Amino acid sequence: MRTVQFFDTTLRDGEQSPGVNLSAEEKVTIALQLERLGIHVIEAGFAASSQGDLEAVRRVGKAVKNSTVVSLARSVPGDIEKAWEALKEAENPGLHIFLATSPIHRKYKLNMTREEVLEQAEASVRLAKKYFPKVEFSTEDGGRTEKEFLCQVAERVIDAGADVLNIPDTVGYLTPQEYGDIFRYLRARVRGIEKVKLSAHCHDDLGMAVANTLAAIEAGVEQVEGTINGIGERAGNAALEEVAMALATREDHYRVATGLQLKEIAKTSRMVSKMTGMLVPGNKAVVGANAFAHEAGIHQDGMLKNSSTYEIMRPETIGQDATRLVLGKHSGRHAFRDKLKGMGYELTDQQINQLFVRFKELTDRKKTVEDEDIASLVEEKWAEEEEVYTLETVQLSYGNQSVPTASVRVLDVRHQRVLEEAACGNGSVDAIFKAIDRVTGEASHLEDFKIASVTHGKDALGEVYVKLRQGDRTVQGRGVSTDVLEASARAYIHAVNRIVARREADPTAQKARAVVSS
Repeated sequence: MRTVQFFDTTLRDGEQSPGVNLSAEEKVTIALQLERLGIHVIEAGFAASSQGDLEAVRRVGKAVKNSTVVSLARSVPGDIEKAWEALKEAENPGLHIFLATSPIHRKYKLNMTREEVLEQAEASVRLAKKYFPKVEFSTEDGGRTEKEFLCQVAERVIDAGADVLNIPDTVGYLTPQEYGDIFRYLRARVRGIEKVKLSAHCHDDLGMAVANTLAAIEAGVEQVEGTINGIGERAGNAALEEVAMALATREDHYRVATGLQLKEIAKTSRMVSKMTGMLVPGNKAVVGANAFAHEAGIHQDGMLKNSSTYEIMRPETIGQDATRLVLGKHSGRHAFRDKLKGMGYELTDQQINQLFVRFKELTDRKKTVEDEDIASLVEEKWAEEEEVYTLETVQLSYGNQSVPTASVRVLDVRHQRVLEEAACGNGSVDAIFKAIDRVTGEASHLEDFKIASVTHGKDALGEVYVKLRQGDRTVQGRGVSTDVLEASARAYIHAVNRIVARREADPTAQKARAVVSS
């Protein structure tokens, strides 16, 4: 069987989803998990877009050892040089250059002729090859580009030294037959096409991203691009976990190998969902909560007799285990450590000790602790900046005929002092957030607030996501508890800690704050 490699752009195209803003620490954490999944190429970001993104790309490049790490770049020298600045210390650096080629983009966005596009594409690849051993060129909106012009672009960038040629369906417009035919056309007509890998990158505007990606594989592409959970611009990208499981489940049809560690899929999906705040719908293929659930009586009867009657995949294949956790309030630290190791988490003693405290708090409130609960506790602590404030207590006074009032007690970790404040609000959550603003002195604007249930039942663990903006700085915070009001307070404190950490990491912001204070 031939091999198709996977190019993951969760950290770049996925982060362009509205409301998603990953820190450098989160990008590194996700990238290392993508490496464990077996992803061949990881697009870490767009280094030229900001100093923060450049630093994140640099850190991912230094952390990842086995996968190729690439930065996106426009076909201009400045972008290419910024990308090299970010990735020159990476173990396996690469560059992903793009330039629009379709008539509508040439006319309205670039204001360039065909010849100008050809010249710029060729020049950018030649420059990139002076820095990078691996260069991919993408024809933005290639799906709506004249096929004969695509051939001209392909020949110019191949002659310039491109290693990969990507023809994206940038706006999710094509049908599977149309998209596959583009690659067949190029293979039949482009001089030197055997020198490059052909790559497919599909968006999901009409719900056909995965189908189009599979059609491209049937047409002979050697690389597919997408994101975990299908997140991304507008309606998102091809969901890589769906493509991977389609190839594995229908190996008889596609006859393609991927080399992916499929048992890492569930954990990777969950991590991306938690860190981006983008919840996975219950009916999502492969990784949704209902993907392996059966409620109808006739289905249950068939499953009891033979699971293959209604399941074409096994949950164990993607690393999803329905076994209930046997840990409880009497479990010790050693058993807790073994459980974490069994779930695949590599944590330090300090991290385990911190999590054990939270675990014990949970067992006092929840009779049955499940794997999902443990995973949420771990993910709440993942990639946190230094804790400036920690929540000690939150108390509420509420009645439908009275003004909600919240009082919070917070530990100022750096000065080892306890701070207390109270505030009124137009609801319990609003009162909590205002009290935290007062006690920390970090007033922020709440841009988003989400609550999700981790498990089921009255004692289900609740997860809260908040997005705060302070000036031009936007951060996300997460909190977990069986009490959603406590989880809300934890999420808000988490976000405040991030605001402080990012401000302190920005010398310009510190200087401005000092001037204001004086």
